[in-house]
Amino acid sequence: MKTSVRIFWFRRDLRLDDNHGLYKACKDGTTLPVFIFDEAILNQLQEEDARVTYIHKCLQKIQTQLKQFGKGLKVYYGNVLSCWEKILSTYDVETVYFNKDYEPSTIERDKRVVNLLNQSNIPVYQFKDQVVFEEHDILKSNGKPYTVYTPYKNQWLKLFNSEAIKPFPSEAYIHRLMDINTIIPDLSTLGFKHSIVPVKPVYFDALDKYDEVRDFPALNQTSNLSVLLRFGTFSTRKAIDLALRTNKVWLNELIWRSFFKQILFHFPHVVNEPFKPLYSDFPWRNNTDEFAAWCKGETGYPMVDAGMRELNSTSYMHNRVRMVCASFLCKHLLIDWRWGEAYFASKLLDYDLSANNGNWQWAASTGCDSVPYFRIFNPELQIKRFDTDLVYIKQWIKDFNELSYPKPMVEHKVARARCLNLFKEHNT
Repeated sequence: MKTSVRIFWFRRDLRLDDNHGLYKACKDGTTLPVFIFDEAILNQLQEEDARVTYIHKCLQKIQTQLKQFGKGLKVYYGNVLSCWEKILSTYDVETVYFNKDYEPSTIERDKRVVNLLNQSNIPVYQFKDQVVFEEHDILKSNGKPYTVYTPYKNQWLKLFNSEAIKPFPSEAYIHRLMDINTIIPDLSTLGFKHSIVPVKPVYFDALDKYDEVRDFPALNQTSNLSVLLRFGTFSTRKAIDLALRTNKVWLNELIWRSFFKQILFHFPHVVNEPFKPLYSDFPWRNNTDEFAAWCKGETGYPMVDAGMRELNSTSYMHNRVRMVCASFLCKHLLIDWRWGEAYFASKLLDYDLSANNGNWQWAASTGCDSVPYFRIFNPELQIKRFDTDLVYIKQWIKDFNELSYPKPMVEHKVARARCLNLFKEHNT
């Protein structure tokens, strides 16, 4: 006879505390927590992908916490629908709970899972967890989504109240989880190797002066919370509460994340196409040799090269430097933003589709509320403003003062003029 149980499906919410869906499931009765390594996602990654290692460590942490109570986490690997069929064949599933996701591919995946469960008359409950306001919570008076950040932010702040970030104390209901002895599969069984890329510790003190220090990469004064927010190991509600108590500029950054999520939901074409149709046929130069040099950090522009070398070595890149690198690729080299977006997606530990896509289209002037095409970062001026003593640059470019360091691959004034002419010609 199969064991009757409720299921909570962990996804982008790898924590036991303040977890909305887990809280609801445990409140309702005995719950089995599960996690599925989706082969459709894993098959696209390198065998030493730092994000897979991080997820694996998060699952091990959850498992260690649960074992203290005689509980366990059931982990599956494979095709998601096949994994759910295996779950249904093993347990008498009464109800399924999970927190919502908002990316086009995961929305479609979840629809398939829900259809499968509904065929067996199993109720499914989805909950808001990774955002404060969902896709239809903040709309213009005509019912359409905002496509400009500032009015979106103003409406976000107008609608916000303390109830929106009231925590869900799921950690108080761990005793409601199923008594089970489970083992987290090794990375090797998933076809992966352990990545040596470390996850930076969270630096909460940086938030007090975030608005003053955030643009100076050598200071290393960012919170490092982006990775935790991406994988849900830190609650969005806690992050918003923290921002309200520490720094309003950081709060604006969190609202930007929400803005890009709703853009992705309402305009899913941005995954592969420009937000602005005008640029769907833009004549990018797309020089493969120049792209390769950019990827390796060998453009001859120190701020760009330092950023790319930091990314390649650590899977991190400072936020100010991300803008410089993106602008250089799209404006100086006139290489399609999708090339750069894909490269960042393959490397960044905090990779998030909506934020990565939104920021790349912002830099390329193809996105919603993007930088005007005539705004082109001067990489040398960025050094004078944000790395005056070359501390950041020399940290990542060991041969900065050597003959081996390449000369600039393009002259700034020439590249700027070329970019302006091409955009003007295309826009008329």
